[in-house]
Amino acid sequence: MSSLVGATEDRAVELTIGGMTCASCANRIERKLNKLDGVTATVNYATEKAKVTFPEGVDARQLIAEVEKAGYTAELPEVAPVPGEPVDELRSLRQRLVASVVLSVPVVAMAMVPALQFTNWQWLSLTLAAPAVAYAGWPFHRAAWTNLRHGAATMDTLISIGTLAALGWSVWALFFGTAGTPGMTHPFAFTIERSDGSGNIYLETAAAVTAFILAGRYFEARSKRRAGAALRALLELGAKEVELADGRRVGVERLKAGDRFVVRPGEKIATDGVIEEGASAVDASMLTGESVPVEVRPGDAVAGATVNAGGRLVVRATRVGADTQLAQMARLVEQAQTGKAQVQRLADRISGVFVPIVIALALGTLGFWLGTGDGVGAAFTAAVAVLIIACPCALGLATPTALLVGTGRGAQLGILIKGPEVLESTRRIDTVVLDKTGTVTEGRMTLTAVHLAEGESREQVLRLAGALEHASEHPIARAIAREARSEATVEDFANVEGLGVQGIVDGHAVLVGRPRLLAEWSQHLPEQLERALEAEQTAGRTAVAVGWDGRARAVLVVADVVKPTSGQAITQLKGLGLTPVLLTGDHEAVARSVAAEVGIDEVIAGVLPAGKVDVVKRLQAEGKVVAMVGDGVNDAAALAQADLGLAMGTGTDAAIEASDLTLVRGDLRVAADAIRLSRRTLSTIKGNLFWAFAYNVAALPLAALGLLNPMIAGAAMAFSSVFVVSNSLRLRRFT
Repeated sequence: MSSLVGATEDRAVELTIGGMTCASCANRIERKLNKLDGVTATVNYATEKAKVTFPEGVDARQLIAEVEKAGYTAELPEVAPVPGEPVDELRSLRQRLVASVVLSVPVVAMAMVPALQFTNWQWLSLTLAAPAVAYAGWPFHRAAWTNLRHGAATMDTLISIGTLAALGWSVWALFFGTAGTPGMTHPFAFTIERSDGSGNIYLETAAAVTAFILAGRYFEARSKRRAGAALRALLELGAKEVELADGRRVGVERLKAGDRFVVRPGEKIATDGVIEEGASAVDASMLTGESVPVEVRPGDAVAGATVNAGGRLVVRATRVGADTQLAQMARLVEQAQTGKAQVQRLADRISGVFVPIVIALALGTLGFWLGTGDGVGAAFTAAVAVLIIACPCALGLATPTALLVGTGRGAQLGILIKGPEVLESTRRIDTVVLDKTGTVTEGRMTLTAVHLAEGESREQVLRLAGALEHASEHPIARAIAREARSEATVEDFANVEGLGVQGIVDGHAVLVGRPRLLAEWSQHLPEQLERALEAEQTAGRTAVAVGWDGRARAVLVVADVVKPTSGQAITQLKGLGLTPVLLTGDHEAVARSVAAEVGIDEVIAGVLPAGKVDVVKRLQAEGKVVAMVGDGVNDAAALAQADLGLAMGTGTDAAIEASDLTLVRGDLRVAADAIRLSRRTLSTIKGNLFWAFAYNVAALPLAALGLLNPMIAGAAMAFSSVFVVSNSLRLRRFT
């Protein structure tokens, strides 16, 4: 993203666009920008953003100037308002809407209720309708004039022509026709007078259509604001102030990597960091969607914007500003909302040519009715109805609003969708390849069993073995030490390479390691311990022997255990029609054991990191559409190769960068949620597009045949836009 106007080394910028009123506006800006050499632009009507990539020799000033030439405004994000905050727009729309309703209600009432038609009532209607069309409908007329000056036509052109035509005809009929005669009656607005039209007025149509469409715009703007609420909530999550370890309080923006800061109970953690002092429980629900607080202690990493729910912590900052997990999440969400799914591009192309076709159709309708001899009134009514009903606003909103709400809801649940094209991929997936370590399993060694010789106590074994292992950095040693939490003192510690460790603990000469190490000190395993060790090794688990004072006392079993939720996640993935495949570099026995525990039938074991890409390619060559779930650097290439890459947010940055979906918390169940949410969002988009297309296809012939009054057409058009946005907002309830 460019941060300097005129910077040629930056090849991408995101502009905030002002003045757009419909999808046709977005298409027009897009076409203008794409005419510049080497420029590729995507303009999103719902988010009011333009994502532009440009070559050297083109700068941001040229892009802004091109947008302004088209009749709109453009700003760089540094001076643009917070995304999705159309406060002034809402206030202005609300004022115009109130004015139009107050003015148009009596006009419509007088036109439809003969009892209210006093002598010269039609002149009062003109007095009320004229400001309703001129003031309340001014945004439509201004946009139509701007577009006309640039040789373009948008939805506003249809509304402006329709309402001004209705008002203009009424003025002509009043001043030059017979409609201004005292005692003139206008029985029902829905009746087409079969006459020359000189006695017909359409003031109620002009006023009511303006009110209906303003109402649609107002509720649309409100809905768009609600749709962007998730992103704004993300941006506002972070702490504003922080207490440094030396007692000073500073703004969080002044923190630097390496600074130490204090987090008291109930406070937000200011930025990503590592705990140096204290232990607590951290509530990460606002960032990951996980409701259960996570226990943390010195050495554990914590994310900014999470809440310290327990004791006092001292944290060393590791990432600040735009590098934090929160900032990256917000960036990913906004990128996804700015992009376009393939289905939207079709709607955009249709919207782009729709307006000229509709104007031609309206003129054709006018000519046809005049040619049949049914009178100017009938011809005029049908032509105006065609103009009003055909507005393609619902088409333009169908995709971006669903994408806006879907990606926002995903962020709340700890699911980051990188781009709209991901939605297309999830629909076709039939096979999901799962990395084992860190994805299906915890990704770290854990003490799973303690087999004791006769007469030994578990507490004594763990106290002595744990104290000795605490001095070692080996992963197996760390697993034993973590479980034992022994505070016994160790003397004469020694690491026997390839065999284990030895030392004096509380006066006992303790050995922990391979049975061969104990055998060298004539400490042979009893038969029951020998059998237990062989059984654990056959199952693919790591077993170490413990002995002291001349005797073998126990066998400790260490393994990378399956995450508690993995089995449930596999069931959910199967329920979505997916075939799970476990892919790992571990031995066959270990892989089979894990697969059996979680319910996976197909296992591919002993695969080197480079071989993971080959496995994905082979599955694709067999005609399968493959999703890959992983968390490590060695998974990055396979994630990029897969049709859909899902990275565990607890994994490496390389894996997250290569993926299409990021699961912020390390729970495999979120993978199933992510696929369900993506599919639901895509189905909502398709439903929106269907109803938008069906509405126009069904309504246009009715209007052309004179069976649809312009006032009803205006109400229906406004309703179609509100329906599409409301349908998209249902995604907020996704669980």
